[in-house]
Amino acid sequence: MVEPARYAELHAHCAFTFLDGANTPSEMVDAACALNLEALAVLDVDGMYSAIQMATAGRARGLPIVCGAELTLDPQQFSAQPGWGLVPGAEEPGIRLPIIATNPCGYTQLCAAMSRHTLSHPGRRTPIHMLDELGAGEWIVLTGTSRGPLRRALRAGGMSAARSMLTRLISIFGRDRVAVESALSPTEPPETLRALSELATGAHVPLVATTAARCATPVSGPLGDVLAATRLGMSLEEAEPHLPAFRSFLRSAEEMLLMYHDYPDAVRMAADIGSHASFDLRLVAPRLPETKVPEGFTSATWLRHLTEQGALERYGTRADNPHAWEVIDHELSIIERMDFPGYFLIVKEIVDFCASRNILCQGRGSAANSAVCFALGITAVDAVRHSMLFERFLSPGRSGPPDIDVDIEAGRREEVIQHVYEHYGRERAAQVATVITYRHRSAIHDAARACGYAAGIATKWSKSEGDPPPDQVTRIAQKMSDLPRHMGIHTGGMVLTRTPVSHICPVQWGAMEGRSVLQWDKDDCADAGLVKFDLLGLGMLTAIRRAFDWLGERGITGRNGRALGLHNLTEEDPRVYDLLCAADTVGVFQVESRAQMNTLPRLRPRCFYDIVVEVALIRPGPIQGQAVNPYLRRRQGAEAVTYLHPLLKPALEKTLGVPLFQEQLMRIAQDAAGFTAAQADRLRKAMGSKRSLKQMDMLKPPLMEGMRQRGISEQCAHRIFDQLRGFASFGFPESHSFSFAHIVYASAWLKVHYPEFFYAGILSSQPMGFYSPDSLIHDARRHGVAVARADVQFSDVSACVQPYDPAVERCANERVELDMDDDAMIRIGLESIRGLGEGAHRIVDARADGPFSSMSDVAQRAHLTERQVEACARAGAFDSLAISRRDALWGAERVAEEHAYQPYIPGIEVGTTPGNLPQMSDVDQMRADYQATGLTVAEHPLALIRSFLDDRGVVKARDLMEKGDDGSIASVAGIVTHRQRPLTARGLIFVSLEDESGFANIVCSPGLWTRYRTTATTAQALIVSGTVERGEGVVMIRAHSLKELHMPMRVRSRDFR
Repeated sequence: MVEPARYAELHAHCAFTFLDGANTPSEMVDAACALNLEALAVLDVDGMYSAIQMATAGRARGLPIVCGAELTLDPQQFSAQPGWGLVPGAEEPGIRLPIIATNPCGYTQLCAAMSRHTLSHPGRRTPIHMLDELGAGEWIVLTGTSRGPLRRALRAGGMSAARSMLTRLISIFGRDRVAVESALSPTEPPETLRALSELATGAHVPLVATTAARCATPVSGPLGDVLAATRLGMSLEEAEPHLPAFRSFLRSAEEMLLMYHDYPDAVRMAADIGSHASFDLRLVAPRLPETKVPEGFTSATWLRHLTEQGALERYGTRADNPHAWEVIDHELSIIERMDFPGYFLIVKEIVDFCASRNILCQGRGSAANSAVCFALGITAVDAVRHSMLFERFLSPGRSGPPDIDVDIEAGRREEVIQHVYEHYGRERAAQVATVITYRHRSAIHDAARACGYAAGIATKWSKSEGDPPPDQVTRIAQKMSDLPRHMGIHTGGMVLTRTPVSHICPVQWGAMEGRSVLQWDKDDCADAGLVKFDLLGLGMLTAIRRAFDWLGERGITGRNGRALGLHNLTEEDPRVYDLLCAADTVGVFQVESRAQMNTLPRLRPRCFYDIVVEVALIRPGPIQGQAVNPYLRRRQGAEAVTYLHPLLKPALEKTLGVPLFQEQLMRIAQDAAGFTAAQADRLRKAMGSKRSLKQMDMLKPPLMEGMRQRGISEQCAHRIFDQLRGFASFGFPESHSFSFAHIVYASAWLKVHYPEFFYAGILSSQPMGFYSPDSLIHDARRHGVAVARADVQFSDVSACVQPYDPAVERCANERVELDMDDDAMIRIGLESIRGLGEGAHRIVDARADGPFSSMSDVAQRAHLTERQVEACARAGAFDSLAISRRDALWGAERVAEEHAYQPYIPGIEVGTTPGNLPQMSDVDQMRADYQATGLTVAEHPLALIRSFLDDRGVVKARDLMEKGDDGSIASVAGIVTHRQRPLTARGLIFVSLEDESGFANIVCSPGLWTRYRTTATTAQALIVSGTVERGEGVVMIRAHSLKELHMPMRVRSRDFR
């Protein structure tokens, strides 16, 4: 009987060998299964980036997976120059050594070796390993392809050099741990294979056949060429000499035996190693770190002690609030039963660290469903008062730990992250990566560059500016879409483990100094059983904390007499709801976008839970689930409350029959489809996953079957599933909404009662929020808040509140009445001056020794360069010294520190006597403002041309809001602040225009956008004519025509964010 052909691929690359491999892990597994391979090893270069996805895909298809990596070696250990042992002119990717782990221990050893090398070279992002440092382990070392040390030595020095190299590898790793790899292309001369066979035989090590595949199938070859050209920074034509004639792809056992007909044992040896070395990566999941507790306590008893202390403060005694204590006892029993006290203590330690450093933070995520988290001070949401569902947070049916995110003020989050590294050590604490995949912009750009188009043209096409790109570029970009391009850092996810996490997944240095990062994203970490803590930065928390601190200095406290915080402001303040109902929410957290502002007048929030709903309503999940308009109509009484099926009523009754929150979707799955708690938890994880749609589709069969068994018709079941699937795009948990609602309320409360501090807090916390500093300043001025420009004599580094200067203009309030302080104004910070940099701090430090007497005094005491003096001059920052901008610019060179060879004779410093230069006009000053700072504290640019616009029948945005009749034709003009193309808007593009009176919302159809593409995408300001659409307090213009409005200064919009 003829023995069946056997083969396992031991050396392949997927798209996680960035800009080299052309297929995803699942595509590689599918191709391997189609070829009947016995096992598959995908070896990422210097990493295990694809390890989890490979393991998951292999498990799903029943294909054994071999783990390993291809490491880059330090060329100095071989005394090698660039190009050593390569074909002349070939790309030099580094000397590469493939290593295969033979069991979980070998995998751990390999990860540990890679991490140890990284952490021993702080900041080095490109690893170069020494063979001696790697040493022996439970792994098999392949000698590599033409890029490996053996074949390089063979080509450079012949058989003698190759034997010496092989002997060196054997002496380091062991004879039974080394295999000579033959990864030959059809164009390789047969002499190479004979030489490799002779080397293996002479050294008594096996010869192993591989493909070193970069593609799953030959079809992906052209895409691989495009990726290679991108990696090389060349067009396809320029890269042609560096591209292989035949790009390697996976082959079957039969094909490999044909290629290795004289060496069939090399093919069978690959199968034997694959069978021996494959294992399930789930075997290596670690536990959480130990937490320090006082002597005499366990983690469980210490958590109970801390919780009871907090509960006494928040709820009173057990006799005072028996229900709250009953809830806490119930939660603690589940926490202890599931062995999670340590998890809560870790988060408590982080929150306490923030409190000790006056860093504003609050817990978010499903932690808001927990009364224990509220008692510990982790969250600001009273789970008892709001009847939150604890089982959404933690239940015996839940797989994995609960979800506690901590929002930290963005300006100081780095302190917290570095504290975690220091507290747990870098081997046990690491940030989570994020996979940067090709999206429309980046795919179009790189495809265009590969096709030979100039960088400027590629950038224009990627921004949808001008004419659309050629079909060839579009087709290539579509194939690149969603492929990994490189790795980034998750916004705040950190993994903590008891055993070193660096032994579970390699650690590498991030682009940001001091950040050590895992090679897996959050979904891969979750699949591997790693526990992630999200330490997320929120600019609004920085703004609120600064405002609270300033108010605290003035003796203003919360309702309980303590320092102002998110949870002790005046509750249910009607003026806060007046502001929200009027959609006067520029700068207010979460509700300042165009879509939120359009919803607020329709929702008309009058209580805290209304804010919770508003936060969740304008999300892709509810929008795609077609929940927004039905909810608003039902709330207004314009539509009856109905349910797709009676079984949905318990879940949806409080939101009028419309699903808005993830918790409701979990309840629907349990009530309507009979899902167990464990299945509902899988649904929760699917809705929050990056690969959510695919995971939701995997859950469709049990959902449909469960609904069928409960008598729900197929048509109704499909509608229910469509709602569930829509939420997979990012439906919001109710717990998240509650946490965010506290920040919404706090920021709105500050805007109503302390507007100067509200705006100053935001301006001092940039970059953040939906609006530019310029728009924020004009909104403040429209409310009657006085704003003064940056000045060397008065400004801090950041914006602040100062006593009112009568010389500063104060406009009449045109919007909702705010509690303005007539004796206060905002002073713009020196950091707003472009090009000043660290000079801002030096100016403030120097001024502590006394006020400045002249421009030269500023330059000398603050050690300013000529460029920094010019920056201050252009910004008008010397105004208080009675020096005009033009005089200051003219004298900048003479007073700058590098030109100050000797002090000026008193009385002749530049600027102490009036200059003869003409004064700047209003337009010139405004132009200088925008050049110097990107903003102006003077009147809005549109005010300078209002008479021109009036003559052409162009109305103000405020007049349009107040007087524009539905269906009438109107024209409005303004600076473009935003261009948006939501995926949920069926191709519509929304443009926001700002004039001196406020904002106008413009809706552009895809056809109109195409017709006016150049004007629409490049104009800084527009005149728009169209039909007024008015309804339920919302006014917009459906555009008929767009015309560029030329401005004397350059302003920037925030496009397609």
